[in-house]
Amino acid sequence: MADPATYRPRTGEIPTNPGVYRFRDPHGRVIYVGKAKSLRSRLNSYFTNPAGLLPKTHAMVHAASSVEWTVVGSELESLQLEYTWIKEFKPRFNVVFRDDKTYPYLAVTMGEKFPRVQVMRGERKKGTRYFGPYTAGAIRETMDTLLRVFPVRSCSPGVLKRAQASGRPCLLGYIDKCSAPCVGRVTAEEHRALAEDFCSFMGGEAKRFIARLEKDMAAAVAELDYERAARLRDNIIALRKVFERNAVVLGEDTDADVFALHEDELEAAVQVFHVRGGRVRGQRGWVVEKVEDSTTPDLVEHLLQQVYGEDGESQGRIPREVLVPEEPSNAAELSEWLAGIRGARVDIRVPRRGDKAALMSTVRENAEHALTLHKSRRAGDLTVRSLALQELQEALDLPVALLRIECFDISHVQGTNVVASMVVVEDGLPKKSDYRKFSITGAAAVDDTAAMHDVLTRRFRHYLEEKSTQAEAARLPGHQAALQALADASVQDTTTPAPRAKFAYPPNLVVVDGGKPQVNAAARALAELGIEDVYVVGLAKRLEEVWLPDSDFPVILPRTSEGLYLLQRIRDEAHRFAITFHRQKRGKAMTVSALDGVRGLGEAKRKALLAQFGSVKSIRTATAAELTSARGIGPSLADAIVSHFSTGAAAPGTSEPAINMTTGEILET
Repeated sequence: MADPATYRPRTGEIPTNPGVYRFRDPHGRVIYVGKAKSLRSRLNSYFTNPAGLLPKTHAMVHAASSVEWTVVGSELESLQLEYTWIKEFKPRFNVVFRDDKTYPYLAVTMGEKFPRVQVMRGERKKGTRYFGPYTAGAIRETMDTLLRVFPVRSCSPGVLKRAQASGRPCLLGYIDKCSAPCVGRVTAEEHRALAEDFCSFMGGEAKRFIARLEKDMAAAVAELDYERAARLRDNIIALRKVFERNAVVLGEDTDADVFALHEDELEAAVQVFHVRGGRVRGQRGWVVEKVEDSTTPDLVEHLLQQVYGEDGESQGRIPREVLVPEEPSNAAELSEWLAGIRGARVDIRVPRRGDKAALMSTVRENAEHALTLHKSRRAGDLTVRSLALQELQEALDLPVALLRIECFDISHVQGTNVVASMVVVEDGLPKKSDYRKFSITGAAAVDDTAAMHDVLTRRFRHYLEEKSTQAEAARLPGHQAALQALADASVQDTTTPAPRAKFAYPPNLVVVDGGKPQVNAAARALAELGIEDVYVVGLAKRLEEVWLPDSDFPVILPRTSEGLYLLQRIRDEAHRFAITFHRQKRGKAMTVSALDGVRGLGEAKRKALLAQFGSVKSIRTATAAELTSARGIGPSLADAIVSHFSTGAAAPGTSEPAINMTTGEILET
């Protein structure tokens, strides 16, 4: 843990201009990004009295080893740059609003030839229109009801291809929940018009569709076409059911997002109601851990940055009004930034009276309940994780806190298709974005100890190379000017992410799956690279013993130890990740062909050769002239095939037929 006095910049060196600053840890990783109207006064507040800071801010300034800043021309530029760097570096000490659940959206893939209606979660895709979010039960019921009126395709690409190939629609086509464009019941243009109507209804134009159907029903009755009138009546009932499910809470011309917070000293819960056409169309919630002594206006500012800037599809999701509990200090700049994303004016307001204030009170009540529920669920989890890390540190007699743990496992079948996995745990929780896979070949694949030595060597050699690259870049003349140029570019382009270092951040503890031999191999790899601040242990499966390097006796943790449970969970996750990769690699190897290594010979031409000659054995003995009789095989490719077999480049073991082990299909005979 660093002393802030060792890297505190001189007061006269810090400009008084507005700008953005970054704290970095000893490994060069950005751990905090902030902005200030006056960089000098803001940065001095971190160093004047570090002991008087809030616990998380105190931990941040002591975890850092340097601070750097970038001057900008205005507060709007500082807002843009701060958001860009938070998105790029994902600093661990910044305020991050995490969804308390993954909300589903009703999505229409308008970018496809036949648009598809489906329930989607996670990252947004270009060319897809989203409606919601909704609760899981409500979205399924809504989709099921609307498909009766707007029979848009909802099947997967595989089902669509099978229907096109067979000329028969799927079940949804037979029960009239799909217009079956796959078999030509409607044209692509007619199907797209249905999808457009679906989107218009979900976008708030429900009354127009209901009125149109009522008019069509009256016309059908006048023509004595009672069957069509009955179908239209059922469609009207279905649309009214969806339309009336959400009560009117504001004026019908009101589009707004209503945010409310409930907070204590350590955490804050946020709820938002998405109001479209005066009706609540969706709800979301977040919980955030406070880092600094953040006020409500500060939290509102960070909230709007993350909610509306999290992806490139925000343009269609930002409403005309954003209602907040307290106005942020830079409301004008924030409104300007949101207007630039939306392409039209955005008003950030605090409702004081009337229906909007009443709705804000309801949202605030939801936030209060959400924080209470979050604390009751998290209390046991936080306590257990902290206890596990503390027990492990004490049992292994380690001088550092176990902030990051990496676990390695080797997987193979009798020495074939040898692979390794690396899983990462930070603060007791898995960090899947840092998981890595390794393929092991050559001498390193002889046994588990050689493989473990190879994997650890490769992982930490990458770390040393990236660390050296960063150090050399920092010593180059004009380094600060380059940083300023990068900042200027970031202000102009907030969509292009910077390349992320793969192995730049080392763990405090390395856990290997195995006993004394594997542990000693891992420790030897670190020693050969000159790494002394990373500790190594091994967890043997048979008796769940914890082995230390160069130790004759293992450490025996109690069976009820939370530290042992943590090691077991990490080991099991590494094993699962390695097994998954091994199966993928083995599956590809099972379908290897003697023809795979021929340059220019794809799947279609390989099938043509097999259809012409019947087997690989016949292809191997054929001349170049004979090979050209197969469809798509020219003289040059025929010469390449003959050369491939004459030099012995065929895949080993391909004298036996190639078999797809998943289906049992013999690929070549």
